[in-house]
Amino acid sequence: MTRLTTRRTLAVLLALLPLSAVADADFLGRADVQRYIDEQVASGTFDRPYLESVFANVETKPAIIRALDKPSTSRPWYQFHPGFLNEKTVDGGVAFWQQHAPVLAAAERRYGVPPEMIVAIIGIETRYGGNTGSFRVADALSTVAFDYPRRAQFFRGELTEFLRLAREEGKNPLLLKGSYAGAMGWPQFMPSSYRKWAVDFDGDGHRDIWDNPADAIGSVANYFKVHGWQKGDDVVIPAVVTPGPKIDALVSDKFNLHYTVGELKKMGVVPQGEVADNVPAVLFPLEVAPGVTEYWLGLNNFYAITRYNRSTLYAKAAEELAEQIRERYLAQTMAGTVAD
Repeated sequence: MTRLTTRRTLAVLLALLPLSAVADADFLGRADVQRYIDEQVASGTFDRPYLESVFANVETKPAIIRALDKPSTSRPWYQFHPGFLNEKTVDGGVAFWQQHAPVLAAAERRYGVPPEMIVAIIGIETRYGGNTGSFRVADALSTVAFDYPRRAQFFRGELTEFLRLAREEGKNPLLLKGSYAGAMGWPQFMPSSYRKWAVDFDGDGHRDIWDNPADAIGSVANYFKVHGWQKGDDVVIPAVVTPGPKIDALVSDKFNLHYTVGELKKMGVVPQGEVADNVPAVLFPLEVAPGVTEYWLGLNNFYAITRYNRSTLYAKAAEELAEQIRERYLAQTMAGTVAD
């Protein structure tokens, strides 16, 4: 199907959809929306009828703006990790691995990312595909793009990427759902991430991260490979430090691999494991109980996880969940082998 044919087909599909009973009747007529349409048409990115069909059916969501306006609070590790590191999540990961073992093995062969890490990411993001979001992506992105000035530029870019991917994949943009921020599918890719790193892993001609677990698995693995995952390398190593101004400065560096392990040693960091002095690392703390802090060194693969979600807590939760899933999967596999 040619691009022009795809545009025409989608325009027809959109035209056949009735306006939502709660759609914003004047959204299409807004000056800022019209400017966006004019810009896209002038650049040759989209046809005007296509964009008008989409925006005539968009419903803005004030709840999204309220959510974005809530003050950001960072929970300590001891409050953060129970939401991800629990029996239900680990058992769900083992079941997911068992169900999709051949695909996960194929993804590891192609991209070098172990099954347990792929499974852990999908588990954290959407409970293994069980909660991919209930907002129409067109509504979510349009709401922030036009009604939230602080993030408008970024989200207009994501809106454009979303409309492009819908056209490329032959999907009706009014039917695709995701999170309140517009993240999509089992791995919760933003539209720009989808267009760059989602893959058609099963070769059916579509990159379907909404309903096709093979494409979701392959896309996560590809994302990690592109962002520097090194097969077989460690993710984290515990460390001992003497608290002080130097350590405070290192901790504030967060995700950046500005120092090698050897340089960190000279600043008072003592790794509690085997790691070469020339390996880049970042020091980060975990408050494991009120007033009790552990320190860890995040290595290259830890940094790769923070490219997926820029949170050291998220990255450490993914690492621990992956390890727990792997241990339980191997134990069950061994038990089954022995029973046989």
